[in-house]
Amino acid sequence: MKGKKVNRKADYSRIERKLYSYVLIAVIAAVSFVMFLRQLMRGIAGDWIVDVLEIIFHFEHQDAMMIYQNVIRNNINIIIYVTVAVCFFILCRILLSNFMKYFDEVNAGIDSLIQNKGKQIELSAEMTYMEQKLNSLKQTLEKREQDAMLAEQRKNDLVMYLAHDIKTPLTSVIGYLSLLDEAPDMPLEQKAKYVHITLDKAYRLERLIDEFFEITRYNLQTITLSKKNIDLYYMLVQMADEFYPQLSANGKQAVIHVSEDLTIYGDPDKLARVFNNVLKNAVAYSPDNSVIDIRAAVSGDMVSIVFTNDGSIPRDKLTTIFDKFYRLDAARSSNTGGSGLGLAVAKEIVVLHGGRIYAGSENGHTIFTVELPANEVNEI
Repeated sequence: MKGKKVNRKADYSRIERKLYSYVLIAVIAAVSFVMFLRQLMRGIAGDWIVDVLEIIFHFEHQDAMMIYQNVIRNNINIIIYVTVAVCFFILCRILLSNFMKYFDEVNAGIDSLIQNKGKQIELSAEMTYMEQKLNSLKQTLEKREQDAMLAEQRKNDLVMYLAHDIKTPLTSVIGYLSLLDEAPDMPLEQKAKYVHITLDKAYRLERLIDEFFEITRYNLQTITLSKKNIDLYYMLVQMADEFYPQLSANGKQAVIHVSEDLTIYGDPDKLARVFNNVLKNAVAYSPDNSVIDIRAAVSGDMVSIVFTNDGSIPRDKLTTIFDKFYRLDAARSSNTGGSGLGLAVAKEIVVLHGGRIYAGSENGHTIFTVELPANEVNEI
């Protein structure tokens, strides 16, 4: 706390010095005015007042001197104090009005933030610290707005692409069903072929519709966690078994190297979704007849779960694959392209658990690392 106070004082030191200088000027001016007024009232000003009384009111010189002595000279301290107080108030008002420009500048800077004007916020030299803060906030807000617009654009593009992709299998399903309906006496071998193709297209259509629901769920749901100790080995084995059909269809394997007594602390349903999304990504983008290696190890109070598969990711895309609605396959492959939410959701879940997820690509291999707390932690 002391450090913060020192920094804050240093940040506004220039404006403090200016304020002190204004106060010093006001004090010096007031003292000087008192001395000047006192000398003036005892000298030329006194003679001038007596002359005015004699000329205007036709007093005798002696009477004018007596009036001056009793009314002004005997009360000169009160007169000086009142005059100084009035002058000091006026002087302070003038000086403080100069400080109002700082508030006007800050107010204008805030208006610039609200109106999202493109130009940089500029304040007086004494407000450099505030200028830097406002410009930093402005850049942050602009970046967030750009990210939100980009995510919205990606989502809109994705919806458009999915709508286009849905039309293709749907047309095929209708076409083959029409053939089957128009030729009831079709040979069994040909009929079986058409039924198999129709079923494949229907499955593809189902996956695309699921992606639409995934986008909707992501926009509406709030991720909440229900944590407990999890048997990590059993969870990974169960997940690999669920992917067996997709893996075996392309000659792929998921090999697990995890200690059977290894546990982590978290929400089992949410973490299962994390591992599912990472493995799904590895299955989709690894070449046929390859091995997906899954390992886990304890480091301190964290557990690292590492998924390694053949294939590489361009370095410039490693930082964007966890963005919402980002799809690695720019060509929008109908077989591998998903909604672009899997890894984004996985990242949110991992961060909520107090961990992190990141990806690397080297020597023809892609490595996804998930770091999670091994044991229960005290949450603040």
